[in-house]
Amino acid sequence: MDFLEEPIPGVGTYDDFNTIDWVREKSRDRDRHREITNKSKESTWALIHSVSDAFSGWLLMLLIGLLSGSLAGLIDISAHWMTDLKEGICTGGFWFNHEHCCWNSEHVTFEDRDKCPEWNSWSQLIINTDEGAFAYIVNYFMYVLWALLFAFLAVSLVKVFAPYACGSGIPEIKTILSGFIIRGYLGKWTLVIKTITLVLAVSSGLSLGKEGPLVHVACCCGNILCHCFNKYRKNEAKRREVLSAAAAAGVSVAFGAPIGGVLFSLEEVSYYFPLKTLWRSFFAALVAAFTLRSINPFGNSRLVLFYVEFHTPWHLFELVPFILLGIFGGLWGALFIRTNIAWCRKRKTTQLGKYPVIEVLIVTAITAILAFPNEYTRMSTSELISELFNDCGLLDSSKLCDYENRFNTSKGGELPDRPAGVGVYSAMWQLALTLILKIVITIFTFGMKIPSGLFIPSMAVGAIAGRLLGVGMEQLAYYHHDWTIFNSWCSQGADCITPGLYAMVGAAACLGGVTRMTVSLVVIMFELTGGLEYIVPLMAAAMTSKWVADALGREGIYDAHIRLNGYPFLEAKEEFAHKTLAMDVMKPRRNDPLLTVLTQDSMTVEDVETIISETTYSGFPVVVSRESQRLVGFVLRRDLIISIENARKKQDGVVSTSIIYFTEHSPPMPPYTPPTLKLRNILDLSPFTVTDLTPMEIVVDIFRKLGLRQCLVTHNGRLLGIITKKDVLKHIAQMANQDPDSILFN
Repeated sequence: MDFLEEPIPGVGTYDDFNTIDWVREKSRDRDRHREITNKSKESTWALIHSVSDAFSGWLLMLLIGLLSGSLAGLIDISAHWMTDLKEGICTGGFWFNHEHCCWNSEHVTFEDRDKCPEWNSWSQLIINTDEGAFAYIVNYFMYVLWALLFAFLAVSLVKVFAPYACGSGIPEIKTILSGFIIRGYLGKWTLVIKTITLVLAVSSGLSLGKEGPLVHVACCCGNILCHCFNKYRKNEAKRREVLSAAAAAGVSVAFGAPIGGVLFSLEEVSYYFPLKTLWRSFFAALVAAFTLRSINPFGNSRLVLFYVEFHTPWHLFELVPFILLGIFGGLWGALFIRTNIAWCRKRKTTQLGKYPVIEVLIVTAITAILAFPNEYTRMSTSELISELFNDCGLLDSSKLCDYENRFNTSKGGELPDRPAGVGVYSAMWQLALTLILKIVITIFTFGMKIPSGLFIPSMAVGAIAGRLLGVGMEQLAYYHHDWTIFNSWCSQGADCITPGLYAMVGAAACLGGVTRMTVSLVVIMFELTGGLEYIVPLMAAAMTSKWVADALGREGIYDAHIRLNGYPFLEAKEEFAHKTLAMDVMKPRRNDPLLTVLTQDSMTVEDVETIISETTYSGFPVVVSRESQRLVGFVLRRDLIISIENARKKQDGVVSTSIIYFTEHSPPMPPYTPPTLKLRNILDLSPFTVTDLTPMEIVVDIFRKLGLRQCLVTHNGRLLGIITKKDVLKHIAQMANQDPDSILFN
């Protein structure tokens, strides 16, 4: 009896921290699809099943878009309210944030639109006054107290309920999309805790953003919804196509940039991205952005807080300061990656890593104490970016717009370049201090045990540098408009320089320097700002920052964190340029014990169980006999264990002395011998093989392009050894003079 005619539950699945076999998964999906197509010609019910199977992918994308858009709206609204809670509360209804509270007020003037009787600061509630030193101290104390409370709740929830909810999640998602399995990383507990703690972490005022974690949240939604569809639940490769599309939906809601989201998924996170996934990503990103737009979290019909529109054209000479901003972005990116990785390594290798709660509380306390006295650090980072991007209009009451002779307008609504007033100079000093604080504190914040994105802090650093340079250029053009560089295009009283544009270009440059994104970054920035005519400055800055950062260090922040954590990620962008051969990398080496193999028709159940208990390998080659070493196929350890356990339960007479056959037919057995066990169904009859003289650059390419777990090495048809993905990664690390043992997982 061949009990394996029916599929056994568990066979063909993978253990935690293992790599999937892309070739096997894709081949299974093709078989399933072929079977459904053939059956669809037999009956109407089968035809309906075939149509629903084809449609299920689009339905899944619709659900992912709706769920991730709704969660993003919830996170935006909650974070906005809780950020304002640190400064005061609305007596007209505690659920209103500062802005909404004053919207409903009848006693508010346009100049003082932030001040209304319904909104009370903590000092007004506690000591009935908002004036004087004591009131300032009360507000200061409450600000720090709320920040510490939010941070403590965030880190405690992560530590107790979902340790995987910390960080940005993008390095792990890149690794998962390359075929690695981290069970629970995209589970329901992670989703719930990440959503709650993301709001708390952003509200605590720490130097972090919600954009990276929103990608993780969207991927959790995708993974959970996959379980509703058989086609995706049972196939790891198909599920990864869905996760690629979910990542696009995550960026779509984070920045209100659906096309940028699709390009981000393609350029930055995805490993395998067929054309079908491109269309589905586009649809998921569209639905997610539409859902968020329907929720309207900021009450201004925009998907992000810092949407801005510029109308002034830029001039060719301005490419020089834009390229300078690109150089600054590249230098900051390289500096940040070096220092942050050094700090994270110190956290991993010293006692510091054992006290995540204390670390978060210390960093939060330092951030809050230094942030409160400066209005630009006190406000949320998104609001700061919004203010820096803003182009000064007639009605702006910000210090950044405190120019002299403000209302001496030229034709139209645009304001001419004009001398900076006292407010602008004081704002410049405050922004310079904000820049230093953001640069230093972000290094220690990213990588702590709370959800923390890097997009917003990086953009803030660049936007501050850009605004400082922009105001400097504006004043230079005002006082020296007769200089050769200005006189051809900037006449006195004209609106020549837009400081907000410089802030936008600086933000793009710094984000590009840290993440090494190019195409998707430019598209995200122009979707954010609706400024098509500024694509060239953005491209110049993004490209310069990438070149400068690459010259100082090859890896972006996500790749650096993947390497720090030892994940088995085979980077598709890098070339392998060394002249080594497969025989230099394969196991066993010359003096090692022989390769552990199974024979096709001479081993008993006990022999196989002994091999399984004495080794930790993920699979075993099957040969004709130990003498000939001619290869038959490859069998996975997990499949062997499950099949033998199942046979002992369900097949009568299988004992330790039963012989295991991997052949098509087993020979007739003499009477009174125990029944044989046929395991041909779990044998992979087409394992990938290379010869011992195959150059390693070809082997690395095969592993990258086909997503292999292992590859067998032969010589004249005889089995010599095996190369696993981990061996390839260790070899690449060794060739780059890095520690090969830093690759931790199998």
